[in-house]
Parts: sequence; C-alpha cells; structure tokens
Amino acid sequence: MSKILIQNATIVNEDQIYNADLKISDGFIEQIGSNLGTRDADTFFNAEGLYLLPGVIDDQVHFREPGNTHKATIATESRAAVAGGTTSFMDMPNTNPQTVSQAEFNHKMEIGKATSIANYAFFLGATNSNLEEIKKTDPKACPGIKIFMGSSTGNMLVDQGKALEDIFRESPVLIATHCEKPEIISANEQKAREKYGDDVPVSEHPNIRSREACVESSKIAFELAKKYHANLHILHLSTKEEVELLKEFQNTPFNDKKITAEACLPHLIFTDRDYDTLGTRIKCNPAVKTKEDQEALIWALKNNVIDLVATDHAPHLESEKNNTYFKAPSGIPVIQYSLISLLELYHRHQLSLQDIVRLTAHNVARRYRIADRGFIREGYRADLALVNLNSENTVTRDKLFSKCRWSPFEGRTFHSEIFATFVNGNPVYREGKIIEGISGEPLTFSR
Repeated sequence: MSKILIQNATIVNEDQIYNADLKISDGFIEQIGSNLGTRDADTFFNAEGLYLLPGVIDDQVHFREPGNTHKATIATESRAAVAGGTTSFMDMPNTNPQTVSQAEFNHKMEIGKATSIANYAFFLGATNSNLEEIKKTDPKACPGIKIFMGSSTGNMLVDQGKALEDIFRESPVLIATHCEKPEIISANEQKAREKYGDDVPVSEHPNIRSREACVESSKIAFELAKKYHANLHILHLSTKEEVELLKEFQNTPFNDKKITAEACLPHLIFTDRDYDTLGTRIKCNPAVKTKEDQEALIWALKNNVIDLVATDHAPHLESEKNNTYFKAPSGIPVIQYSLISLLELYHRHQLSLQDIVRLTAHNVARRYRIADRGFIREGYRADLALVNLNSENTVTRDKLFSKCRWSPFEGRTFHSEIFATFVNGNPVYREGKIIEGISGEPLTFSR
C-alpha cells in the first residue's frame, strides 16, 4: 500500500479555502491536517503556492469509441482529460454501434476497464423502441439514460410522443436530454439554403439551430418530467430563455431538485462573435450564441439556477472540420483545457474558486450520487488536481493529447496551469507528462 503526502497545499473544498497537508493511503484520502510530516510517506509533493481541488467529474463527453476511433479513443481522450485535471468522465452513447442495449453498454465498460487512465461511466442511449433495454439498467452502474430530443446519429432521435412518455415514466435512472426541436431546425435550414444555396456561412449556425428550437424542446422535457416525477437533467443549455425557465427551482435545496441543468464549456468561452475567426472549429450543437446568452449562463451558474458545468468534448479530425457549413461535423475537443478555461472566469472575477469546485465536482457527485468522490474528505477517493493559478500557459499543438491533435484554443494564453492530477491516489499527470501504468476505475452510484 503506497502512501503519498501532499504538503502545504491551498485546498479549495466545500466553500472553504485553507492551507493544509493531505495524506493519501492506498488510493483514499487518509488524513487532512497541518504538519503531517513525511515519516511514513513513500512519495511527497511540495504544493506550496499551488491549489488543491477535487478532480473534475465531466458528465458529458464523446470519446468516439467504439466505431469512430480514427477521431478519438477512450485511451487517448482519457489522457487528455487527466492532463486537464479531469479525473472522471461519463461518455455519451452515440457511438458506432450505438450504446442502446445492455450488451453494448457492457462492451464499453470493458473498453474502459482495459484502456482508460481516468475513472469512467457510460450512458445508455434511448431510441423510439428500446424501452425494455432501458428498464434493465443497473442504477448502481449506469449514470443515466441519454435522450436526443434533437437530431442525432442513426436512430437515436426520440421523436415519438408515446416513446418519450414511456421513457420518462419508466426509466430507473436519471434522464439526460439534448433539447433542440428538429422541426424548427429543419425549417431554418431550408430558409438558409434558399438564401445562400450550399454556401451557408457558419455564422448562420445559431440561426439554424436557433434559440426557439432549444427553448421549445426544453419546455417539452420540463413538462414530461413534472408529469411523471422523473429525474431530469438538461444538458448544455445555451440561451437566456432557458435560464428563465429554470429560475423556478433557484431556491430549491440542491439535493431536493428533480430537474437540473448544466452549461457546457463552449457556451461559456465562445460567442457568436468568434465565428468570424474560428469558423467551423466552434460549430457545436446547441450552437454558440450571443454575449447576452453567455452572461445569462454565467449568472445562472453563480446563482444556483444552472447546477453543473461539463465540456461536451467531441473530437473530429481537423480535415473534417475544415469544410463547408453543412459538411463540417458539429463538436469541439476541449477537455484538456476545461478547468483552465473555467479558471479564466475566476481571473476575470466572474466565478469564484468555490463556485468552480461546486460546479465541476461537488454538484456532479451529488446529482448522480457518485460514491466516495467529488469532495476532499477523509475516507474519500483521492481524485485531485494540483493547480498553479499564476502560470501563463499558451496552447500549442505539441502539448495536445487528444487524438485529433487540434484545439480551438491554439495560440491562446491562459493564466493557470495544471501541475499534477491524481486518480484514485495515483499521480497520472505531472508537469506536462502522462504517467502511464495506471488504470481508472468504474464509477459507482449510491442508488
């Protein structure tokens, strides 16, 4: 059993910031205190001047495996994750084959066990016809059911009223929704083609995948969740109008909420002004929208209206993204710089360190009832990120770990840097290098 001592860290946890040592034993946090000493430690880290945060738990990623491993794999993207301070991830089901059966779910769990350096979990996907597979879901092993209430790959668009009602009534686990109304999107696409032909500018993306499409779909999800008392989590909100919908739950204690939502990194970092310079590199669904929408999302994160932050990390090859509007796929690789990007909001006084920890670790663990993770507590798993808040860090291609090897952040200088990441007490990343030989563990859920 190895013992690691982290000395003189500034710990950010449960609304407090304080200086302490932290001792790790056999993957768990054994002790937090002052002057713990190095007598029985096998390894120690001098963390003076560094901040120790719970590792990020990212509940929305697309690691592409199985099926699209030319873009990414669970192995490559989990390494990009730990390089960015993310210690656990939950992967979405729109792979090839799609994760819409218990057999495919189990297959992905085996891939995670064999190749992931971070802790892992996998959503089961919903279709119009797989209710019986959904009902078999193990609440202790699966974080939730993903419903695409907007366009998706294959047959994963759930657009039949009875199928939606059955899933909201019968799901044994949390329901996570992608909310965009496909009829509205199709009508907007037709208008854009009539105006521009096939040469639609990418700046039209937020008009095609419009705020109306998002809001109307979110309203449907709200009503179904209320009707069937379902546990609903709405993914990647992107509009100020959706923030208004959620305000009715603002004063509800978090642990009592049955309807929650998250914001994703692209909508917090980019706005429609960035289409001119970044083009299809920031094409994602839902679309990046206005500065006013962005400000509403950040306000909602600060004021307990939106509950979590995720990445929606979705790699594509650069050659695929460098294409015309309709041919360029939607999705952005961002996980390696997710925590660093959020810390820019701290440097700009838009979010506090305590806010960031609450939104990326505490609330994710609470919402999904993740066992023994998401907090810096004695007896909990030692999933941790050591961060230098005063280190300029310019993104260059040679630093990237994602298989696609490009980033919308290339050339951008951040003002913080990940010094080290620990998964289950094991250092897996330190000062720019992955430490191989460690495997993540499956997340378990206390339900």
